[in-house]
Amino acid sequence: MRPTVFIHTNRKQIVGAIVSEYSLKRNAANPDSFDVRVINHQDQAFLQAKEGEAYLRDGVHRVWRNDDLQSFTPLRFMPPELMGYEGRALVIDPDIFSVRDVGELLARDMQGKALMCRPRSGSKEKRGHFASSVMLLDCAKLTHWNCQRDFEALFTDERDYMTWISLQYEDRESIGLFENHWNDFDRLTPETRLLHNTKRKTQPWKTGLPVDFMPPEKPSGVLSLGLFNRVRRRLLGDYALLGHYKAHPDPNQERFFFGLLRECIDQGIVTEAMLREEMRQNHVRHDAFEVLDRTPRLAA
Repeated sequence: MRPTVFIHTNRKQIVGAIVSEYSLKRNAANPDSFDVRVINHQDQAFLQAKEGEAYLRDGVHRVWRNDDLQSFTPLRFMPPELMGYEGRALVIDPDIFSVRDVGELLARDMQGKALMCRPRSGSKEKRGHFASSVMLLDCAKLTHWNCQRDFEALFTDERDYMTWISLQYEDRESIGLFENHWNDFDRLTPETRLLHNTKRKTQPWKTGLPVDFMPPEKPSGVLSLGLFNRVRRRLLGDYALLGHYKAHPDPNQERFFFGLLRECIDQGIVTEAMLREEMRQNHVRHDAFEVLDRTPRLAA
């Protein structure tokens, strides 16, 4: 069985997922040495079934919304099942793009670990949380993962979303660490292998659109912020008063994404009609074609 890269996504991030898939093969030294599969949120009935129900997230209850920007995140834990609990898989978010050869990571000596990832940043790193947005998986060692069962446990308070997503339910000895450049958080340098546009409000293909994700509702740093977000959501709606997506502070990351998107259009992977439809649905910024026109071609 060949190693497989899984990109999990939903309708709102499908353009990111397509560009991500393209980047993986484009920048691989041997693109035929691995497969790429996209896991679509809309195909998972167990996610759709929980619309409007309360689940536990970081110690407080939130309402599950299938139209949230990140409703695909539970699917990070599905690849071992899809691989029949055999072989090696890499799972990544749809806002992650290959800058260098991902084959180097797929061939990594895992030294007997069940999975490899990087720590989360900031206060979550200090609390020992891991970033599950990029995980290298030895599927045979992850037979205890069942995505639907563990997702549904969030709604009975048997599991907490943040504990799950930060890999706190895993045996620490089963987790190995790879270099941060395999999941570089909004940082593009000569060392970057996988660029992660993880700050949702500055994702380059979203600039200017109304914010369509829900911020944290547990106080973190600013004591009143969590309370404000809970009251705002309950009184005014999920995305009320959240403003608009901002331009990415690093123009090189915008150029990199749109350079990849331009190649996807040139090769017919993304059509003009599809892009215009994604713009109409507020999934892609409305000036995307103007940005494409001014974006230089990427180096081969």
